[in-house]
Amino acid sequence: MGKVYERIDGRLRTFIEAQHIFFTATAPLSGDGTVNLSPKGLTGSFAVLDEHTVAYLDFAGSNAETIAHLRENGRITLMWCAFDGPPNIVRVHGRGEPVFRDDPRWAQLMPHFPGIDTTQHGLRAIIVVHAELIRDTCGYAVPFMTYDADRDLHAKRFAREDDASLDRYFAGKEHVATSLDGLPGLPLPLPPTPAG
Repeated sequence: MGKVYERIDGRLRTFIEAQHIFFTATAPLSGDGTVNLSPKGLTGSFAVLDEHTVAYLDFAGSNAETIAHLRENGRITLMWCAFDGPPNIVRVHGRGEPVFRDDPRWAQLMPHFPGIDTTQHGLRAIIVVHAELIRDTCGYAVPFMTYDADRDLHAKRFAREDDASLDRYFAGKEHVATSLDGLPGLPLPLPPTPAG
């Protein structure tokens, strides 16, 4: 039976931090807009900031639907599934916002991600999510699957980019600056990577 939690701590936090993949879901306000669901999962790219706030690193990609939806309305759901051990699904429903490189909070947030070399992945934003509803469900139908390793393809692809070439890459993608539904996405030109 599902349970609602007041905060992200204890067993719940341990479960979330142990998962190798999670999913994000967002949608525009428009009733016929495109719902977006994305997998996330590079080791070290997720952090629990406090009992009601989590964050993850948003890396280079060929679209920016999550960013566009958050800029429009802030609604987001994060979901983790147990693929080994006891069955469990955890969802954090809340309000999210993208923190871009030129935001003063950037320097305060980056120390929460010490285990990842952000220069290799074309880091473009940090997504901060404030939980409004935290709940779990059984997960009985989720299959057992084993984790082998993170893929190295993303790092190999984007490690060769600098700020200027990454900005050109984003500018050349149809749905980075603007979402599938025409909402403002990643602000371009891309702010430079902060020193340090």
